[in-house]
Amino acid sequence: MSNDELAGLFARKILQGFHKHYAVFQEVTRNAKQRFAEGDWHAGQYAATVRISFYDQRVHETTTALRKLTDDKLDEQAWLATRQLYQEFLQFHPQAELAETFYNSVFCNLFHRRYFNNAYIFVETTLSNSIPLALETEFRSYFPVVQGMRRTLARIMGDVDFGADYDDLSEDIRLLRKAFRDQTEAGKLSAYQLRIDVLKEPFFRNKAAYVVGRIVSANRIFPFIVPVLRTPQGKLYLDALITNTDEMAIIFGFARSYFMVHTRAPSALVRFLKDLMPKKTLAELYSAIGLHKQSKTEFYRDFLHHLEASDDQLVAAAGIKGMVMTVFTLPSYPYVFKVIKDEFGGGKQMSRQTVIDRYRMVKRHDRAGRMADTYEFANVAIPLDRIAPDLLEELQTTVAGSLKIENGQLIISQLFVERRMVPLNIFLEYGTPAEIEKVMKDYGQAIKDMMAANIFPGDMLLKNFGLTRHKRVVFYDYDEVQYLTEMNFRTLPKAETYEQMIAPEPWYTVAPNDVFPEQLATFAVPQPELRDLLLKFHPELIDAKFWQQQQEHLRQGVITDVFPYPEAVRFMRCVRTASE
Repeated sequence: MSNDELAGLFARKILQGFHKHYAVFQEVTRNAKQRFAEGDWHAGQYAATVRISFYDQRVHETTTALRKLTDDKLDEQAWLATRQLYQEFLQFHPQAELAETFYNSVFCNLFHRRYFNNAYIFVETTLSNSIPLALETEFRSYFPVVQGMRRTLARIMGDVDFGADYDDLSEDIRLLRKAFRDQTEAGKLSAYQLRIDVLKEPFFRNKAAYVVGRIVSANRIFPFIVPVLRTPQGKLYLDALITNTDEMAIIFGFARSYFMVHTRAPSALVRFLKDLMPKKTLAELYSAIGLHKQSKTEFYRDFLHHLEASDDQLVAAAGIKGMVMTVFTLPSYPYVFKVIKDEFGGGKQMSRQTVIDRYRMVKRHDRAGRMADTYEFANVAIPLDRIAPDLLEELQTTVAGSLKIENGQLIISQLFVERRMVPLNIFLEYGTPAEIEKVMKDYGQAIKDMMAANIFPGDMLLKNFGLTRHKRVVFYDYDEVQYLTEMNFRTLPKAETYEQMIAPEPWYTVAPNDVFPEQLATFAVPQPELRDLLLKFHPELIDAKFWQQQQEHLRQGVITDVFPYPEAVRFMRCVRTASE
C-alpha cells in the first residue's frame, strides 16, 4: 500500500473514531433535557459520571484498530501525510478543535514521545488561520423594540425547550423584568436601545438548568444567567437573575461538575461564553461544558506559550509540604503541579494507585463547588533551565521514580495540575478579623457541601483547603477522600475508670473507617480562636448524629440543594424547593 493510501486509511480511521465519540457524547448530553423534565436527578448524576469515560474508550478503540495496521512501527512518510490529510479534513469541520485533540490522543498512544512534535501531531492548532465558526450558530437574537420587553422575555423563555411546562411564567417574567431593572444599567434603557442574545441550548447540571445570554446596547454588553428550577410537582420556574460577572464565574467555576449542554459548534459556544466572562480561560470554559480533554489541550498550549513568553523558574509551592505529593508552581502562572512521592510520610498507609484512584474519583464526582478540578498528564517535558536548583533537588529526592532527564528536559511520568489558591492556613495568618470570620464560616459550609455530595474529605486540616480569587473555600488534597456513606461516625466513648481517663492511647477499639466528630474540630483547627469561630457557625459538625443523618439522607436517595449563586438573588426564597 502506498504512503498516500496508508495516509487515507489512517486519517479516516481516526476521524471515524472521533465522530463515534462525539455522537455518543452528544447523545447522553441531549438526554439531559428529559432527565431534567422528569426530575430524574440520580440518572443525571450517573450520566455525568459515565460521560467522562467516553473519550478514553473511543481513543482506545481507535488505537487498537490502528495498532493492527501499523504493528507499532511508525512509517514516518505515511504519518506525515496522514497529519496533512487529516488537517484538510478539518477545514470546515464544526468540531475541528476537538478532532485535532482526538488525533493527538490516538497518535500519542501509538508512538514514542520523541515524535510528539508539530510535524506529527497538532501541538499547535492549525485552525488559527481558518475562518471561525459564526457565533450565530449557537444563539438567537431578540429585539424588544418589536414586541416590548415583557413579551420579548416571555418569548425567550418559551423558545428554550426544557421539555416541561412552567408553573406561572407570567409571574416569573414580572420578577425577571424587575430584576433586570434593579440589577443592570440595561434595565434603564428603552426597548429600542438594546438587543438580547440568548444561547439556543440550556445548560443542565444536577437539579438545575441555566439560560445564558447577553443584553447588547450601543456602548456595552451586559451578560446574564437565569437559573430554571423544577417544583416537586414537575413544573418549572425562574429562580434568579445573575448579572454579576464574579457570580457567573463561580457558576462556571473549576470546583463544580461539568455542564450538560448540546452544541454542534463548541468553539462558537466557548467564544460566546468568553465574551461574557473574559477572565475565564479557554481551558476553563471547555472544561465547564464537559469537554475536559479539549480543556487539557488548551491548558497545555497556553502553558507552552507562557513558558516561551516568561523567564521565571518553577519553585516549590507555598505552604506546608505534603506527605503524599510534592507540589511546585511557576510564580507567573496561576497553577500548581503535583507529583506523587515515591514514599509517603506521616505513616500514610496507602498505595500510589489509591492516591491516583481518589484523584480520579473526584474528577468523576459532583464537586459541589468545593473541590478543585484536576488535570492529569503523562510524560510531561519541562526544560531543565526553568526549574530552580533547590526544586530540582527536592524532586530528585522525593519523586525520583517519576522522573527522567532527556536532552535538557525533565520528563515527569505522571503530573497532576490544579488551579493555584491561597492555602487557607496561610490566609488566616494575615486576614483581617472580619475576613477570618467570613472564611471560617465558609470553611464549615464547604465541609457541609461536600457531605451533601457524599464526600468525606478525610484530612480536614486547614492547609488542605484554599481560597479562590472570589474568596471561596475550596478543598484540593484528595489522597484521603472517601464516600461519606462508607464511613462509620461514632460518639466518643466516655471513660469509666481512672485508668481509661489517663490512658496515653485510646482504650476503645477503632476500626479503619471510624470517625469521631467530637475530635474533628480539635484535629482540623487546633487554634482555639479559629475553632471557636467554626463552631459558632457550625456547631453540628462535632455531633456524630448530624453526620449519621447526612448518611441516612444519602442512602434514601435525597439530593440536597446546593445553590451555586447567593441566596439573596433568588426570586422566591423559601417558597419553592428545587435547585442544583
